[in-house]
Amino acid sequence: MVFLGNDWDSIIGEEFKKEYYLKIRSFLKSEYSSHKIFPSMYDIFNALKYTSYSGTKVAILGQDPYHEEGQAHGLSFSVKKGVKIPPSLVNIYKELNRDIGMDIPTHGELTTWATQGVLLLNATLTVRQGMANSHQNIGWSIFTDEIIKKLNDAPQPIVFILWGANARSKKKYITNKHHLIIESAHPSPLSAHNGFNGSRPFSRANEFLVKNGIEPINWNSVNE
Repeated sequence: MVFLGNDWDSIIGEEFKKEYYLKIRSFLKSEYSSHKIFPSMYDIFNALKYTSYSGTKVAILGQDPYHEEGQAHGLSFSVKKGVKIPPSLVNIYKELNRDIGMDIPTHGELTTWATQGVLLLNATLTVRQGMANSHQNIGWSIFTDEIIKKLNDAPQPIVFILWGANARSKKKYITNKHHLIIESAHPSPLSAHNGFNGSRPFSRANEFLVKNGIEPINWNSVNE
């Protein structure tokens, strides 16, 4: 079964034994053997592996993985160094520049955020090459809904950043008043002008963390 290597194993480990997940696993076994699927099967749960439950300070929810060769590696919005920065991440970087004056990075790898406590979670964790949302209805939403519910129960205050309709649909599971929800349009070029641009999510998240005695995120770590 899946081993995450941190406290998520005890928090959501039972999910991997449930019927819906066993169906996902069976489906993916067939998919990986007959189609090009992203990310690599070894990277599917990287968001949870990089960012522990107790260490989560900010959760940034994406839709599904990038669906072209070499892009997805299990962290929402992130691509490995050397891969062209996708348009949505370009807009995220532009907002970071507007919001906190951060220099726009030359690469798109966000692992330094993840290791600081930014859970970069997609609602759907796998995708077929060239087919956005192709795995949207195989049961991943049950799994990621459970992650949001567990985070809602966390004793530490968490910032939930919800970009776009898919992420915002999870808002109903965030009911604990000590958390902060920041929501806007998706950073995609198709929608960023509808409220994402100028929304200042990064400085707002850090202001909340500091107010609650939590060390803020060094967003500029991508450049270091």
